[in-house]
Amino acid sequence: MIRVLLADDETMIRAGVRAILSADPGIDVVAEAGDGREAVDLALAHHPDVALLDIRMPRMDGLTAADELRRAAPATAVAILTTFGEDDYIARALSGGASGFLLKSGDPHELIAGVRAVAAGAAFLSPKVAHRVITELSGGRMAAGAAARRRTAGLTPRERQVLALLGAGLSNAEIADRLHVVEGTVKAYVSAILTRLDVRNRVQAAVLAHEAGLVGDPAP
Repeated sequence: MIRVLLADDETMIRAGVRAILSADPGIDVVAEAGDGREAVDLALAHHPDVALLDIRMPRMDGLTAADELRRAAPATAVAILTTFGEDDYIARALSGGASGFLLKSGDPHELIAGVRAVAAGAAFLSPKVAHRVITELSGGRMAAGAAARRRTAGLTPRERQVLALLGAGLSNAEIADRLHVVEGTVKAYVSAILTRLDVRNRVQAAVLAHEAGLVGDPAP
């Protein structure tokens, strides 16, 4: 049974989404929230498998709630359900830890498929959103990725591993714990990486790690 938290400030929208999800015997809506703050609180109380969040809500919007849930309740997968499909919303949702982006104008079967995919640990984008992402990737970002891979190709396997973990947002202490080395060793690696990549700080290095496709695959 997939346990779902549903958050939307419009009662009728919540009722409609609940009805669609309840048609699947494998999905149970365990809690409903009218704003992002309440969604985070209910997620911590009910431990749902999936939090389905609207973007524009009072007190705390869905994107901020998604980012907070990523830190406070990492076991809860987040999917954004909204009428807004602008690129900025998509980018912010995915960078904030959301695993899915669904449009309210989509087919009801798409909603159920998205919840099931996200609950299983996969990513899910509505067809319209997927088309927009693919279009973007086939343009400037793909070129940026190729350039980033060339820049990181000269790093040693261990430096690439450290860069991948840095790109994933880990601190020096967390990287040291992950790699079973002392923190001073990690600091030395980070300093060398910044110099070799000719970047000013960890943020620029993290962006480069993402562009090079290293994040999520820190193996040497």
